[in-house]
Amino acid sequence: MNLAGRDIRHNIGRFVLTTIGLGLLLMLVMGMGGIYRGLVQDATLLIDRLRADLWVVQKDTRGPFAEISRIPANLEDRVLAVPGVLSSNAFVSHTMQRERNGKPLRITVQGLSWPQDKGNWLPISAGRSLGRAHFEMIADESLKLPIGEKIKFGKDSYTVVGHTRAMTSPAGDGMAFFTIHDAQAIQFDTSGEAIRLERSARWARAQDLDIGRTQPQMIERTLGSSSELAALGPASISAVVVKVKPGFNPEQVRAVIVKWPDVSVYNADKQRQFLIAGVVERARKQLGLFRILLIIVSAIIMALILYTLTLDKLHDIAMLKLIGARNSVILGLILQQALLLGVLAYGVAWLVGQWLFPLFPRRVVLLADDLWMLAGIVIVISVASSIIGISKALHVEPNEVLS
Repeated sequence: MNLAGRDIRHNIGRFVLTTIGLGLLLMLVMGMGGIYRGLVQDATLLIDRLRADLWVVQKDTRGPFAEISRIPANLEDRVLAVPGVLSSNAFVSHTMQRERNGKPLRITVQGLSWPQDKGNWLPISAGRSLGRAHFEMIADESLKLPIGEKIKFGKDSYTVVGHTRAMTSPAGDGMAFFTIHDAQAIQFDTSGEAIRLERSARWARAQDLDIGRTQPQMIERTLGSSSELAALGPASISAVVVKVKPGFNPEQVRAVIVKWPDVSVYNADKQRQFLIAGVVERARKQLGLFRILLIIVSAIIMALILYTLTLDKLHDIAMLKLIGARNSVILGLILQQALLLGVLAYGVAWLVGQWLFPLFPRRVVLLADDLWMLAGIVIVISVASSIIGISKALHVEPNEVLS
């Protein structure tokens, strides 16, 4: 005869409600860990997908993900000339916010080095990769932009030709992929009035210089496009993504590029460290603190529940002792209930989480190691929480059955 099972059936309603409540609490603990894992995966997503050997960024910066990086576009060709370099692709990344259907639309714009990179490496779930040099985009499913829709950014309209899945930035914004020239056009888009004012200011500055007074035709040049002025270079890029030829040591290639005075060079592991130790660090600590607090609260609540259940059974425990039941029987009664409560609550947490976690605004990633670790913590909490109830039960005197 299993006393724990008979006692649970006798109070089945209360036991079920207690299990569900504790399960929801454990689901929050499980979700906190999953949100952290999702945060790390989102932060390192592009680094892992691109599989670059080296990242060339602005001197003394940790960009392009940890901070702003600005380097000249022709650096792509300089890097390609280094012995051992298989490919060097320009990389542009920035975030913008627009309004669509009366709601804010935040997009992390990624520029692909067309025509070498058409986005074939992306996890495309529908549609296709980029097929033209201009006015096409690949959007993540989270942005909810249907294929074929034309979206206006700046002065141009871009057609959604494909969808990616689970491509989000560390901030949780969906990514959209353009050719690098389109991404720069979006980033440096300026209104017509601002362009007119800038040209007028150039004209005024040129008049004040000796070259403007001695060569009046130079003043007329200032009223043209910025890209036509010799003193102004093309739009800058965020980084250069470098892949090394098979058989070459990436550190040898890095040793050459790092000597250049205008850039810093990092391998993929270093970029990953910058993100985790910088962008993700505070969120990791905050989520970890909440997780610890929820585990402590769960342990306290479970201890109080088991203690209350034990108080309700004091008369029955005294009767068991009066008829000669050993202490091990009473200990097993409470311990089995505690373990069953913990195991069932963990099952409720996992089942409800499978339904709710996909609805969260941030990606929740549940790893097997984290789930097993949480299961072990639940077992420890169950055993530790039963100690108070066991201590109370063992101090019950048989003659209390008469009171």
